[in-house]
Amino acid sequence: MTSLEQSPPPIIAKPTARFMLKHPAHLIAQGFGSGLSPLMPGTTGTLFGWLSFTVFNTRWPLFFTPMHWAIIIAVSFLIGIWACAVTGKNMGVADHGSMVWDEIVAFWLVLLLLMPASFSTQCWAFFWFRFFDMVKPPPIGYFDRRFKGGFGVMWDDIVAAFFALLVFALWRAV
Repeated sequence: MTSLEQSPPPIIAKPTARFMLKHPAHLIAQGFGSGLSPLMPGTTGTLFGWLSFTVFNTRWPLFFTPMHWAIIIAVSFLIGIWACAVTGKNMGVADHGSMVWDEIVAFWLVLLLLMPASFSTQCWAFFWFRFFDMVKPPPIGYFDRRFKGGFGVMWDDIVAAFFALLVFALWRAV
């Protein structure tokens, strides 16, 4: 290796709060700490998304209208592409389990498109979203394998969100 070549970053198997706070992209990608959970960080990130959506809607309903949420989700998706790309590069792992911004944004989308929803409906939405995100049936698995970088991290969860919403659409149609 010449002096002009850079060695790849070391693979960070277990990120710490110190790593997360070193760069704003890490803080976002790791869901403001929810991705650092030692148990099921994707589920913890989704729970953080659910909690934040509920708190924002309850606390500031005039600001967090459905139109505002649509804008927030679109902007958060774009920010997530950047944050996950930077964090994945710095961790040496393109889609590390601690990066949960994709779950947060995708679950916000599910909750937005089910509004208004009872607590029971939200629980089922959580279940179906987590099911599709973990199992990755076609085409989710295809996107997960083929699309790399920040966009790939974010996109497969958006597809999982649409699968969860499809379950509700089919259920309501019956």
